[in-house]
Amino acid sequence: MIQERKSDHVDIVLGRDVCASENWWDRCWLVHEALPEVHMDEVDTRTTLFGTELSMPLVIVAITGGYPRGGKMNRNLAEAAAEAGVALGVGSQRAGLEDPRLAGTYSVVKEFDVPLVIGNIGAPQLVPQAGRPAYGVEDARRAMEMVDADVLAVHLNFLQEAVQGEGDRNAVGCFDAVRSLAGELPVVVKETGAGFSASTLDRLVDTEIVGIDIGGLGGTSFSAVEAHRAPDGSVLRRCGMAFRDWGVPTPVSLAFAAGRFECIATGGVRNGIDAAKAIVMGARSAGMAAALLRAATESADAVMAELQAIRRELVTAMFLTGSPSVDALKRKPVVLDPLVEHWMERSR
Repeated sequence: MIQERKSDHVDIVLGRDVCASENWWDRCWLVHEALPEVHMDEVDTRTTLFGTELSMPLVIVAITGGYPRGGKMNRNLAEAAAEAGVALGVGSQRAGLEDPRLAGTYSVVKEFDVPLVIGNIGAPQLVPQAGRPAYGVEDARRAMEMVDADVLAVHLNFLQEAVQGEGDRNAVGCFDAVRSLAGELPVVVKETGAGFSASTLDRLVDTEIVGIDIGGLGGTSFSAVEAHRAPDGSVLRRCGMAFRDWGVPTPVSLAFAAGRFECIATGGVRNGIDAAKAIVMGARSAGMAAALLRAATESADAVMAELQAIRRELVTAMFLTGSPSVDALKRKPVVLDPLVEHWMERSR
């Protein structure tokens, strides 16, 4: 069932319109500098994330694994990530933990010298679900060992679980489980399209997590993805589409988290301009998933070509804001739409 579901997810994201109705990065603007006083060819995109140097502030985020085609995609992503010097996160490793025959669809990333690898397990699996025992620290260690992960993402996908026919709907005890796991392993808490409220971040700041992956509203809606998996006319189809735009917009969540956590800004990041906006707003790195998905189904060269285009966009945005380095970019202004400011004010 897990293999089939993972295959469905990729096919739906590639073939259907499953984005949120609005990309909130379009409500944020960088300020043009007409006299940048920067040599564009000398713009330095290097940065560090979780203590590791990257060639640019980009994470290829949690896309796939757990079925045969997913292994091919992870190979292509890992090869390109190693060549480009960016970070890589694999998709949920539940399939590999429960069926060792599928572990290779994730562990293929170990064949390449990726500078920073992020493992991935689900928070719903950290508590008992419908008679299934909860994952413990040793299961999390196995997930990290499977891909030689430097850090472990624990993803919060309760919106997706709520609208999924076979979803895990018990959230009782998840916070304590995440907090306990973060005391043993380097944990990044990751949302998957609904973002973080200020109140959730207030709870997480007192844990030992090493960072936040925003995963905010504005990119792929997994509620919409699950709607397309459900039968026509079903309650699940209706519910999935009704919650397509549920969540906290990525820039809003990022504003709440920046300065308190080391942040990866995922959720609607489409290009190097969006990545630059995320850095200005306080992210340590931007994260992309859907934007690289089609290239990952083709070849490592296709992924590399996309990464090169993203870097060129980022460099151009840095040049046109007068930013010779990522640290300089962080100090630049950003203009926010009044609706974004309203969200920030009213949802604290």
